This record gives sequence, structure tokens and C-alpha cells, in this order.
Amino acid sequence: MTSPNHDVTNLELAAEGVRRIEWAEREMPVLRSIRERFAKERPLAGLRIGACLHVTTETANLMRTLAAGGAEVALAASNPLSTQDDVAAALVANYGIPVHARRGEDRDTYYRHLNSVADTHPTLTMDDGCDLVSLLHQERPGQVGEVVAGTEETTTGVIRLRAMAADNALGYPVIAVNEAQTKHLFDNRYGTGQSTLDGILRATNLLIAGRNVVVAGYGWVGKGIASRMHGHGGHVAIVEIDPIRALEALMDGFQVMTAGQAAAWGDLFVTATGNVNVFRREHFESMHDGATMANSGHFDAELDLAALRQMAEGHVRDVRENVQEFDVGGKRLHLIAEGRLVNLGAAEGHPAAVMDMSFANQALAAEYVAQHHAELGKRVYGVPPAIDAEVARLKLASFGITLDAMTPEQVEYMAAWKHGT
Repeated sequence: MTSPNHDVTNLELAAEGVRRIEWAEREMPVLRSIRERFAKERPLAGLRIGACLHVTTETANLMRTLAAGGAEVALAASNPLSTQDDVAAALVANYGIPVHARRGEDRDTYYRHLNSVADTHPTLTMDDGCDLVSLLHQERPGQVGEVVAGTEETTTGVIRLRAMAADNALGYPVIAVNEAQTKHLFDNRYGTGQSTLDGILRATNLLIAGRNVVVAGYGWVGKGIASRMHGHGGHVAIVEIDPIRALEALMDGFQVMTAGQAAAWGDLFVTATGNVNVFRREHFESMHDGATMANSGHFDAELDLAALRQMAEGHVRDVRENVQEFDVGGKRLHLIAEGRLVNLGAAEGHPAAVMDMSFANQALAAEYVAQHHAELGKRVYGVPPAIDAEVARLKLASFGITLDAMTPEQVEYMAAWKHGT
């Protein structure tokens, strides 16, 4: 096979990448069944898909599915630390998919890779964080009209897209895959919950039991992290600005604190808000010696790293792989994975069984917009309920589970309003 246009670390890693991609595929029966159908029906024929996603084994199986559906696909990384170099090599060498991604790439390389994907003139964008969409709209506006639709994988990206739509700046319709129930209820909660804990443990080997753990944000990601930390014996406190979520956290059995209160109390801090500077200079000043921080939000902006570096005055060292120590006036504060997504920067990301549903939504959403983009306006849409239900049905079927259906009498009863006490 002739290698397509690419920029990866080492093509000689491809064999190992193939082994790991095939291992992940075993845990992705829903996506596999969609790929088998796509190979027969070719519903994506004629589409050029520009993807900016985490380059992992699970993503590789999504790329294979899109290609099987007839699409031309080009892939760049959505995070400099999440790329699995062997997977990138395998996609190029064994599956013929153009990949532009190197683990640890600097900012300039990251955007060069994004531009390489944009150079393919995609007609559909597939984003994890809205960086490709943003690049096209801000730096290559002449190409926006070539794009018929897009999909978005994560909460942060959906927030950015809705801001664009509110400003009438969004140039084409985008399906918010993140909003599918079979995505956020499982991927965000169970996937991020487990993989965040995994990243923290791989990086630090800390004992969670008995430790004070602060989770900033109690959305689906925060709920998953808090649940897993509690399950490992951690004493968990939640930092929230939303009163309903804060009340839910309290009734779920967690303490609720302000960031200021939590800073002095916590041993381990995990951010999952999608916002900027959740923990700042005043919080770092209150943290005790040995406090450890990690971020599970999409961007490395949730911890005020500029302030932390300034406070350390150059006294920064690597104390373990993926752990930096900042000496702040004799007090040592630890940062995991440079403040980037800890579950991908220090671990492998979500389990494949969870990403099976998320990427099934991506594949089916791509098929949907290929068929219906002319009917859609330039705004953010949820995943059609029929797609959500189909993903859940296929996942249940992979476990050998079938569901009851309502009898005609039950259908009539649920549709009637005259039945009373």
C-alpha cells in the first residue's frame, strides 16, 4: 500500500498499532456492525471528512468505519499529548488513512497538522473541541462554504459551537454528538470517570483511600470522577457554581465547597468544568505541601498554569513520568500531564466498550448529515432520537439482551387521556 500524505512519528510502529487497534475492535461490536453495513451500502461516498480527534485505538476503528462507508478521511490530533504513535503509524501504513499527529507535538506543529487536514478541503468536519471548525471559520473562511455539515464529540466543543451560533458566526450545521444520551450518560460518566482515575494512578501511584479529593464541576464528567474516587475510598468534595448540580452532589453524599474552602482541604484536585482558571493563584497559595492537581476538561486552561509557573520562579522539575513538581516557597505542588486531559495524557483514554457507543453515534451522525444536510440550518443540533435509540439497541444486542415491546392495549392506553382513577 502506498502511504498517503502524513506526518507521524515512526511508521515502523505500525505492527504494534494494528495489534492494539484489533484488540480495541473486540470491545466495539456496535461500531463493527455499522462498519459491515457501511461497507455494503457506502452511504458516505463522495464525502471528504476532516477529523480532529484523539488519535487512539478507538478512533482508529471509527476512521476505518468512515472509510468503509466510502468517505475520504484525513485525521489530525485534537490534543498534543493524546496521540498514540503506533496507532497513527498503523492508520497510515496499514489502513491508508492520512494522519497528521505526533505525541508531544508543540503548538506550531499542532496547528500545522490542523491546516494539513484543512488542505484536503473537507465537506464534513468531525471535531473534538471545535479547533478544526474554529480554524476554518477564522483563518480559512473561503472554505466554510465547502462544508455541508459537521459533528462535535465533546462538551467543550459544543459550548464553543453554541457561542458561534449565538453570534451568527457558524457557517454550517453541526450535530452535537456529545448530547446523545448514549454518549454523555456513558462516555462522559463511566468512560471519563474510569480513565481519569486510571491516568492519575498511572502517573502518581497515589492511594486514593482516605485522601481528600476535590472535583471541580458536577456535570456528567464530574459525576463520573466523583463516583470513582468515592468507590476507591476517597473523601470527595464538589466545587460547583450551579445550585441544582451542587444540591444534587450534596444529596449524592458528597461535600460541597467553594474553591477557596476546597483549596485548603484537598489533597488531590481534578477539574472538569470546561471553564478557565478554576483554580488560581489564591487557591495555590492555600494548598498544602504535596497537593496534586489534574485536569479532565478538554483544554489545559482550567488550572492557571501561568500563575503557578510564576509562583515557582523556575523551580520546576519532573519527579515522575507525567508529573511536574512546582516548588512554591518551599511548598511542593504537583501537576499531572502538564494540565492537559489527564485520562489521555497519562493513560489510554476511555475503555473501548464505552467509545463503541460514542463513535457509533459519530458514524451514524455522519450518515444522517450526508442524507439530510440540505434540510438543516446553520446551527447546533442534537443527535436524532432514532440514532440514539438504535445505538442503545445495538449495544444491548451485543450483550444478548432483548427488550419487551408494548402490547396494542398498552400502546392505546399510553396515547389516551380519558383513562382515570
